[in-house]
Amino acid sequence: MNDYLDYLLIEKKYSDNTIKSYENDLNELKDYIKGDITKLTKDDIVNFINENKSKSDKTIAHFITVFRGFYKYLNQENIIKVNPMLNIPMPKTRKTLPKVLSIDDVNKLLDIELTNKNDYRNKAMLELMYSTGIRISELINIKIHDINIENCTLKVMGKGSKERIIPLGDYAIEYLKLYINGYRKDFIKFNTDYLFLNSRGTNMTRQGFFKIVKKIAKEKAIKQDFSPHTLRHSFATHMLENGADLRTIQELLGHSDVSTTQIYTNVSNKFVETNYKEYHPHS
Repeated sequence: MNDYLDYLLIEKKYSDNTIKSYENDLNELKDYIKGDITKLTKDDIVNFINENKSKSDKTIAHFITVFRGFYKYLNQENIIKVNPMLNIPMPKTRKTLPKVLSIDDVNKLLDIELTNKNDYRNKAMLELMYSTGIRISELINIKIHDINIENCTLKVMGKGSKERIIPLGDYAIEYLKLYINGYRKDFIKFNTDYLFLNSRGTNMTRQGFFKIVKKIAKEKAIKQDFSPHTLRHSFATHMLENGADLRTIQELLGHSDVSTTQIYTNVSNKFVETNYKEYHPHS
């Protein structure tokens, strides 16, 4: 398992988060088998899936993806002769539309009263995320040198270690300047290049950012249930509604395939339908 995870890191250049998710799934399988996972059979896999059938189709699909990759690797390395994952079907996952905040709710979320260093940091993070549509993992891993204030650009390392340069809007630039020049130093406890820091002086975590967003949403009485990733979906949907080209949004989001980006067309159409029903007198 460790050799395989090293292979994903070094050869496949998977992100730390992806490798961790693979490790978690493989450990679940190992705990279930309670034996040598190199001697596992197709029946063992089927039994494991049946034991977990109460979980979502997306979770089961992830299990199968992870196990396929692992046993293909073992087969290629001649550690096993028969791949137990052959002819294990992938469940049909139902595509659900991503949750999106209205522009009014986004404005409420971003309307933070700036009174202390935390407020300035939180404002800069939220403005940056909505301005660029970056992933949470990309946000918390930004280094100070990834921001180019003069050129108004941000460099991020996306999935598969793919680097992309994203333009920054005026609001993001304004609040990044305020945070970097005036308040970031108040978080520093030791030498670090990370842009967004927590009270311990280390880089902001997913959990930490999630707590911040939920707290602000509660204070602003935003009723829709959402996660920090919703800002990424909102960015893409609002761009599309305002006339942006789908290919442009694909590049900004870092999607390798435009078909992934096309889901936002469906979200935008849903918004049109909802607004029509709400506002047309004869709807």
